[in-house]
Amino acid sequence: MASLTCTASDLSALLTTTTNSTAAAEFLCSRFNTFSDKLTATTYAVDNTYLLFSAYLVFAMQLGFAMLCAGSVRAKNSMNIMLTNVLDATAGGLSYYLFGFAFAFGSPSNGFIGRHFFGLKSFPYPSADYSFFLYQWAFAIAAAGITSGSIAERTQFVAYLIYSSFLTGFVYPIVSHWFWSPDGWASPTRSDGDFLFSSGAIDFAGSGVVHMVGGIAGLWGAFIEGPRLGRFDRTGRSVALRGHSASLVVLGTFLLWFGWYGFNPGSFLTILKSYGDGNRAYYGQWSGVGRTAVTTTLAGCTAALTTLFGKRLLVGHWNVLDVCNGLLGGFAAITSGCSVVEPWAAIVCGFVAAWVLIACNKLAEVAKYDDPLEAAQLHGGCGAWGLLFTGLFATKEYVGEVYGGGDRPYGMFMGGGGRLLAAQVVQILVVAGWVTATMGPLFYGLKKLRLLRISRDDEMAGLDLTRHGGFAYVYHDEDPSVRPEFMMRKIEPTNGTSPSGSEDNHVRTPSNV
Repeated sequence: MASLTCTASDLSALLTTTTNSTAAAEFLCSRFNTFSDKLTATTYAVDNTYLLFSAYLVFAMQLGFAMLCAGSVRAKNSMNIMLTNVLDATAGGLSYYLFGFAFAFGSPSNGFIGRHFFGLKSFPYPSADYSFFLYQWAFAIAAAGITSGSIAERTQFVAYLIYSSFLTGFVYPIVSHWFWSPDGWASPTRSDGDFLFSSGAIDFAGSGVVHMVGGIAGLWGAFIEGPRLGRFDRTGRSVALRGHSASLVVLGTFLLWFGWYGFNPGSFLTILKSYGDGNRAYYGQWSGVGRTAVTTTLAGCTAALTTLFGKRLLVGHWNVLDVCNGLLGGFAAITSGCSVVEPWAAIVCGFVAAWVLIACNKLAEVAKYDDPLEAAQLHGGCGAWGLLFTGLFATKEYVGEVYGGGDRPYGMFMGGGGRLLAAQVVQILVVAGWVTATMGPLFYGLKKLRLLRISRDDEMAGLDLTRHGGFAYVYHDEDPSVRPEFMMRKIEPTNGTSPSGSEDNHVRTPSNV
């Protein structure tokens, strides 16, 4: 917004016929400047409130992750996986406050890593307030939550503590610095204008920064740990270890869907910004926010329906769990280009994302890779497709509105050449390489120190019983003095009449439930 300023010398020349024109000019300017200050403060207040509300939505995704994870694992591990989701938020909160935010956005800095604002020292500053920290923290713990799903049902609790703090305090912040900080070497918002391939990599809300980081970290964790007991039989055939509650999976999916409206539209960070079109005063950043919500919705819906019919053709039935994962895969893919593509292109994004997820799951099965939540396939595979999609379908108009500059590269299929696509490919390679170089050795070290995987007996009994003091669900009345009104029994088969000649002597034993 243009600043409103006034000086007495400007007005006194216009008030030459007025007695004491200088005093009149000073009076008018003081009122005008007061109004300008109030308007500026209101703009800051509205933008920060918008960002805070978006942060709350993204944080609410943690509840979605918890429900999705709990429903996708067996009942004997429910309490464990929900505790790890709480841990992602709490341990991630402290590590991101102490180190992560500084590494990500500690400006001024070099292109690799930030070096200011440790523990939020000398914060806030003119271009960022506390709402910005809270929003970025919610993103960081989302990446950690993705990884926890990949290594569910077989991981020691101490390993969660170590990897979650390391991921949110160092690995993720470095990536976000590269692509989101004004100092980042591949950022499309570099303050010095020296962009990668004259463009920078466009990853608006984090298909690569969040989803690929979490997915690839989970890939290495699950690969180094190995599959769960019973996931593959002795001949190598896949055995489905189904989660215990489709209801929780659906609930978690809808909560994540709801939170994604803070994840993607909220990444504008501000809303009170005009795009300077005098003929369309109604059109501004608020329009971009709305368009981003629409593209997000269309990509997810298309991916869900494509998965529904695709899996019906492949396996012969309608599976709500597959549909939920397909929906989330569409969201993960559109996250990169949600602000710079047309709504019709989002449908293309969702359609391809569904088949990317199906193909990645098939590849994982062939490779005997076990990921209880398909997190690496969904977030890693669909996130990588989302980056490529942006390089193909980003429009010139929207790239200019969101990132500024009159002659920026845009999508190759939209006539913008291949420079943006090249930057997107570079991002995929460096994110995969960085996470592999950091998280791979960490998980391998934990394995060598015997801090990664639980024992065979503990895995068979379930983590809830062996590590957390009991089951998440009460299956029977624990008071032995109370006899249940109904108990299922099994009747052992007999050959003819019992020795006593009475049917009442047939052996009846309570079923083992």
